[in-house]
Amino acid sequence: MPLTKKFSEMYDDALVALAAASQRPATVVNVDGHYAIRVDLEYSRYVVATNSPRGLWDEPDASGSWLVCIVHTDDAGIDVLLSEAQKPWLIDAFDAAVDRLEADGNAIVADADFGAIHHTGERLPDSDAFSEGDPSSGVSLN
Repeated sequence: MPLTKKFSEMYDDALVALAAASQRPATVVNVDGHYAIRVDLEYSRYVVATNSPRGLWDEPDASGSWLVCIVHTDDAGIDVLLSEAQKPWLIDAFDAAVDRLEADGNAIVADADFGAIHHTGERLPDSDAFSEGDPSSGVSLN
């Protein structure tokens, strides 16, 4: 993988953009002798993005289009293509691939949304409503 560092430097903006869009680290990887941007997702899924049929192009600013694929690796280690999209801009292709994943019924809805903020509908009293020795607060500090 001698060109991983070279492509990482050349595609720094794309790596940052895809990491921001996916909320996960993005790296340049060697896939069967061709280089691509990869983002590992949960549930044995990952995203692969390229801007030419042979992987990452030697000129990142050359006009063309991005192909973004969302892949699932099954228990036998076989990669299954779940979704793909091709657009002129990387983030547009990523968004379209995610939309297609959801439209095709391949999105996974987790029982718990880690890091998500949930509102229970109960209102907590203002912090200044509690004071030391205030019998109405229901809190005794003695």
